[in-house]
Amino acid sequence: MKKRLFALLILLPSLLPAQEATIKINIERNIGEIDPGIYGVFMEPIQFNGRRFGLPDSVQFNTLYGTLYDPASPLADENGFKKNYIEAMRELKITNMRWPGGNFLMGYNWQDGIGDRSQRPARINLAWGGIDNNHVGTDEWFALNKAIGSENVVCVNLGLGDIKDAVYWLEYCNYPKGTYYSDLRAKNGHKEPYNVKIWDLGNEVDGYPWELGYKTAEDYVKIGREAAKAMKSVDSTIKLVAAGSSWYEPTGIWIDWNRKVLEGLGDKIDYLSIHRYWERSDDYYNYIGQSAMDFEEKITIPAAQIETARVKNGIKKPIYITVDEWGLMSRNTLSVLPVAQCFNSFLRHADVVKMANFTLLTSLLANDNKKGTFKTPLFYIFRAFSNNCRGTSVDTDVYCDKFNTPKFNDIPYLDVTTTWSKETNTVYINVVNRHKEKAIAAGIVPVTGSFTGKAEASLIAGASLNEVYEYDKQDQYVPVKKVFDAKGKQFTYTFPPHSFTQIKAGVMLK
Repeated sequence: MKKRLFALLILLPSLLPAQEATIKINIERNIGEIDPGIYGVFMEPIQFNGRRFGLPDSVQFNTLYGTLYDPASPLADENGFKKNYIEAMRELKITNMRWPGGNFLMGYNWQDGIGDRSQRPARINLAWGGIDNNHVGTDEWFALNKAIGSENVVCVNLGLGDIKDAVYWLEYCNYPKGTYYSDLRAKNGHKEPYNVKIWDLGNEVDGYPWELGYKTAEDYVKIGREAAKAMKSVDSTIKLVAAGSSWYEPTGIWIDWNRKVLEGLGDKIDYLSIHRYWERSDDYYNYIGQSAMDFEEKITIPAAQIETARVKNGIKKPIYITVDEWGLMSRNTLSVLPVAQCFNSFLRHADVVKMANFTLLTSLLANDNKKGTFKTPLFYIFRAFSNNCRGTSVDTDVYCDKFNTPKFNDIPYLDVTTTWSKETNTVYINVVNRHKEKAIAAGIVPVTGSFTGKAEASLIAGASLNEVYEYDKQDQYVPVKKVFDAKGKQFTYTFPPHSFTQIKAGVMLK
């Protein structure tokens, strides 16, 4: 009750607030159309021992087997996947799922995962340890995506695998009939082709020393060009994703990798992939601010490199960014702000970021080993964006106090984006207050037009910064909503410290 009251109190707009910041929304200056592809997830089988969860080492945990896939569970659907996860993904309106990896993929033979499950070989998971029984393979992944209502994004093994493996896999998935692998798909009960449109050319290929089949940029370009040529011979309609750097050494070698890959593969690809996980820090402002600027940097620099490569090499077609692995490790109140800031980054770069995949699907629900899964603020943050932020991302200028960190200066306390729907004349204003202790009152102004009628604010915040989510407290995690009068040329709203607020408001342009 105390925490619920806290949330209600901090949600209320001040009656006569002292304006400390200004948010200007320019609906007529579009950043770009928001691609629904940014609301995707990533999934792979990762094996952990119990130590990671405060349990004995003898306790084993797998992100896929027993967690998402468990035919013996009373929650399992006809394909063995748990309905609670499927229903949650539907609620989030997940648009695509990238599979089967990840590091796992670079040691994976897709042919181990087709046909009669009882005849599939068990293999060592070379990336994460443990044994993979291959009960979840190509056809099962497709069944899961069908249940969710999402598209498939398949990553081919250019690590320990070869081009021929990738070509045969594409043939199995997309070729109509009359070849060995298309007929094998039909024999396995799937007559019609799956028609997968997006294919990743390997995963974190520059990942030395962790990645299986690591390659230099020059070697990756060679195999990537040949793989693209062969795969397009099977299906000329597919779109290809090149592996951008995932090895962010302070020397900047990641920038060189991207440059070489774009110059060597730019004419063959449709996307450059970026992997970035939120940097950890025990310092609040480094964690909330510096990590946000780092995440932003990992988009802005590759975006500029893409344009340079297109001009330099005369590439006519666009090349987009897919942030096809992103996320964070913490699962407490502080996890709310990084997730919201990542989505704000995607919206700020809606002209170039056209797909993103949160790591992992199973991380979007919290799991109490004894009581079951439940929704946390992280889930509700994702839902706020995936359900509401469609249409067009528009310019939003923020004037507020700023702070410095060891790596970045002049970080604004308010991180804000705005989306616009011309069909409904509605804006969604997404505001993260990064300040640890201070509420910030901001005047919100449309550069053209005015707000119409009532607005609705939805708040996600915690009473304490390090509160760990608990099953029995899940009712407290539901966003707190408040309707207020916003009619006119502007309104003022007070954003609580360390919080995320999404405001829905109508706007009349003329």
